[in-house]
Amino acid sequence: MTAAKSLASRALSWWWGIAATLLATSLCAVLLPTPFMNEVMIFAIYVSGCNFLIGRLGFISFGQPAYLAIGAYCTAFYLFYVGTNPLVGLGVGVLGGLLGAIIIGPFFVRLRSDYFAMVNLALAVVLFYVTQKLLVSITGGDNGLWFLTQMQSTPLLDLTAPAQFLWFAIIVATAVTVMFKYLDGTIFGACCLASRLNEDKLQFIGYDNFKIRLVAFIIANTVTALAGAMYAIYFGFVSPEMGSPSRAAEPVIVTLLGGVGTLAGPLIGAFAYTGMKDVISNLIGNWELFIGFLLVFIMLVADQGIWGTLPPAARALLVHLRRAAGRARN
Repeated sequence: MTAAKSLASRALSWWWGIAATLLATSLCAVLLPTPFMNEVMIFAIYVSGCNFLIGRLGFISFGQPAYLAIGAYCTAFYLFYVGTNPLVGLGVGVLGGLLGAIIIGPFFVRLRSDYFAMVNLALAVVLFYVTQKLLVSITGGDNGLWFLTQMQSTPLLDLTAPAQFLWFAIIVATAVTVMFKYLDGTIFGACCLASRLNEDKLQFIGYDNFKIRLVAFIIANTVTALAGAMYAIYFGFVSPEMGSPSRAAEPVIVTLLGGVGTLAGPLIGAFAYTGMKDVISNLIGNWELFIGFLLVFIMLVADQGIWGTLPPAARALLVHLRRAAGRARN
């Protein structure tokens, strides 16, 4: 009976957390500018894959722009050359990301630490060159592919309308969050964490480290490709700049900023990073330098990221206030 109550309590707190996040995001969607919120929601989905790789597998990847570009270009190729339905284009982008991760994964997940980070960065460099120079006749090179006016309206939520696209992005981001939360509570999620902490023991009890890392790699980078497909549909345009290696550190930085391995970290990090970028770039020209110093300061003060630091600090403050109130009454 006690175990059943404990399970019910955990399930209730689980859904309350998801509902609270969805409510807060919906409130922001009403109060904040639509372009800003669209960028935040897609960026949060993009960072979710990187957050899973770092938080669960300990894999730091500087190649996420490559997987983002795979999803974006697969969607763009469909919408520019083949069809007009954004939902089908989204599916093509996700499928392209899935196939790309399945092909690349068996080679990359055998590597660890710096080697994994560098080989992913090399992939981003190669893919950037291919889209910018090698396949100009197909990708359009630096001019990119424009298909905004070619897309048809979709039922229920029209993905060609920014305001309705935002609610679609919120639904997708919530679904991604629920998926990663579910994975955290499964044996697979525990094995991912064990693979990062002690792979020898995991191998000893009969689990295959390679297969666990491969499946996790595929899941993470398929989600990244999903974000790329959504970028393509939202802007109605793709170019090699989307997968530029110069942006390789962004998802890692935002993951650290939000809180590595935390469920709400990608969303909080995306809000903070995009907000700082938009505000500071309007005030000074060299905004990247200022944000760099600011991020270093935040990491030194809150080494567990925003979401990994603020809730425990708030709980500690609440406990302190309750104790102070109790002493005052006595």
